[in-house]
Order: sequence, then C-alpha cells, then structure tokens
Amino acid sequence: MKVLIVNTSEHTGGAAVAANRLMKALINNGVKAKMLVRDKETDSLTVIGMNHHIAAEWYFLYERLQIWICNLFHRKNLFKVSTASTGFDITRLPEFQEADIIHLHWINQGFLSLSSIEKILKSRKPVVWTMHDMWEATAICHHAYECTNYQSECHHCPFLYSPGKHDLSNKVFHKKQRLTAYPIHYVAVSNWLAERAKQSALIGKQPIHVIPNSISPSQFSMINRTDARAMLSVKEKYVVAFGAARIDDDIKGLSYLLDALRILISERGYKSNDIRLLLFGGIKDESKLNEIPVEYTYFGYVNDHSRMSQIYSAANVVVSSSLYETFGQTLIEAQLCGCIPVAFNNSGQSDIIHHKEDGYLADYLSAGSLADGMEWAFNARIEPRDQKKGVVRRYAESVVAAQYIHLYQDISKKNI
Repeated sequence: MKVLIVNTSEHTGGAAVAANRLMKALINNGVKAKMLVRDKETDSLTVIGMNHHIAAEWYFLYERLQIWICNLFHRKNLFKVSTASTGFDITRLPEFQEADIIHLHWINQGFLSLSSIEKILKSRKPVVWTMHDMWEATAICHHAYECTNYQSECHHCPFLYSPGKHDLSNKVFHKKQRLTAYPIHYVAVSNWLAERAKQSALIGKQPIHVIPNSISPSQFSMINRTDARAMLSVKEKYVVAFGAARIDDDIKGLSYLLDALRILISERGYKSNDIRLLLFGGIKDESKLNEIPVEYTYFGYVNDHSRMSQIYSAANVVVSSSLYETFGQTLIEAQLCGCIPVAFNNSGQSDIIHHKEDGYLADYLSAGSLADGMEWAFNARIEPRDQKKGVVRRYAESVVAAQYIHLYQDISKKNI
C-alpha cells in the first residue's frame, strides 16, 4: 500500500506536526508513505516539496489579497478564513500517480485550490481528509465560534467586514458544494470536531471517522521536577505552563488564564511571587506580557523536544484556556512528562482529560473554575507514570497508525 500525505508545510503548525508523525508511524508499520508539502523544511527523503517558490508566494498573496479587498482593506480576521481560490495541481506528480491512497490534511494558504482538490477527486483514487479545524465543514472559516450558518448555508459571515446574503462565504460555500459529488472519508481528530462535521450541510452526509493525533512518547522525557526547575532557573513553589502557536491569539484564551491567576492571588490566598508562568509560542503583541500578574518566563518558539520536556516537567500544571481546541496536543505532551492538564470542558480537550482522574475540566469560559482546576492540580496526587501509560495506550504512533491502516484497507476494498 502506498499512501501520499498532503499538507501545506512539513513541520510548521500543529497539523504539520501531526501529519509528519503519522507518515513516520505508517512507515514504521509497513506502509510505503510519503509526504507532499508546499514548504519543505528538512532534507528528508520521504518528504517532497513543490520547489515552486515564486508560484507558492503568488498563490498565497493572491488569496490573502482577495480576502483583504472583500474586507474593504481591513486586516482584522485576515487569517481566520481561507478561500482555496488558488493552488497547485498535484495530480501530474509521479508521487500522486503512484499512490494508492491520497490523504489530505491542512492544505490552505495557497497550496491546494478547490479546483485542484476536485481534480484529485476526479482521479478516483480513494481520498482520506483529516480535519485539523472546521474549515472542511464550513465555507471559509477555520473555527465557526457560535455561528451555525454552516449547518444550512454559509452567508452573513461574521468574519467579513461587510457580510451579506451573497458575500464571499456564500460564494465559496457553493463552490465547495461541487466536492460533495465525490466520496471523501473525513477524519476528525476529536469527537467534538466530528459532531460539528456531522452538522455541516457540506460534509455531514459523508463518512466521518474519529482518529486522534499521535505522539511519539520517546520524544518527551519525564524529568525530576526539582532538576527540571533547576535547569530553567525556576524557584517558585507553583509553576504553570501555557503555550500555543500564537499565545495572544484571542481563540487561545490567555485573558482567562490571567484572570484565573488573579483570582488565586486575590481570593485564594496565593502570593504572586510563589507562582511562575512558563510561556512558549509566538506572540504578536508583546505588551500583553505586561498584564501577567505573577512571575513569568517567556521562551518564545520552542522546537526542541528536550527543552519542552524541561518546561512540562518543571510545571505542576499545563493550562489550555482555548475558546475552541480541536484536539489539544500540548495536553498529552505534558502528561508524558508528568504534568497535570487543566482545560475548559468544551471541545477537543474533553477527549483527553478524565475529570479529576488525570486532569481537570473547568466550566467553559469561567476564570473561577479555571482557578479551581489549577488549585486542584497544585494539590493532586497523581502518579506521573500512570499518566504516561494512559497517553501511550491511546495516542502512541503505532496505535494511531493501526487505526488509519484499517481505514485505508477498508476504503481500498470498497474502491475496487
């Protein structure tokens, strides 16, 4: 069996990490897998880059320009939507032609257009499409928030400056409807995402499977907490970790975490100099750091697994205060290092955390409940190695690869 995994980048972003891990897991389990990307970042022989840098830049800029103009030259929400109006035709590539299964992942920002996706479907090769956000289920948005238009027909999009009955979202919605004529096996990385996909007017009638992202347990080490804190020069009694691709993105809910920390100090008797916040990821507005009410260390982007192991091992708790999270990769990474996860009980995190067993599920958008969770984690007596065993049992690469192999074999038989 030959599988071609398709993702915009090789390593940048959560979807890229998940897709790359899956490729390696499939190879380790006897599948001939390759990864096709727009942005190749290593010299891996199993990863194929498009090598058309000028075209890639043009496709990316053209799509953003289209959205910018539709928003009357406002930058707000410019990257919260994608139209897939431009992209590469990959059906002529030898890697595509020799593949038995085409496995799409995150393909936005000028990599694949709706037209090129339709060409893939017309090839009649079996197609699996893993959803890392809601874009496949909506017209243009990656997360619908409270909007439910995608359940019937997208229009009056809240992410557009001048929404209307026939706005950009409505036009793309009707273009996406052409794809519904072809069989696609969608995979949601959490039950929460699967439920929203089933409600979609675009893909709700297609097969929707639930297979989580995988993780390589060997990449994360459980370090003695005292030693880990010494490595990071952390001396505070209570340590909280928080990270995201962009920590000040509104959807990541940093403000709820900061409010929860203020509640611990003003209402629960904790001293501000007894708590340290460990932050990792990008940030656009560094002035947000001035609002942190406790001691903090900002590490910026961290791509080194040994450094991440130090951060997780040093922390009592890792917090996900995201408004929506399709999965929650940082939560299972932290558990491998013996760190207790606390998150809102509203989306993909609910698949990962068993309330008050291996973590804490806080009431949605309640800073007070988030503070309750952190306080519970500070005092919880959870065996770290039991946490690690739970992650390995559910999310190890071999476990997830086996689920995908079963899916590939099943749809291949039906395609004969």
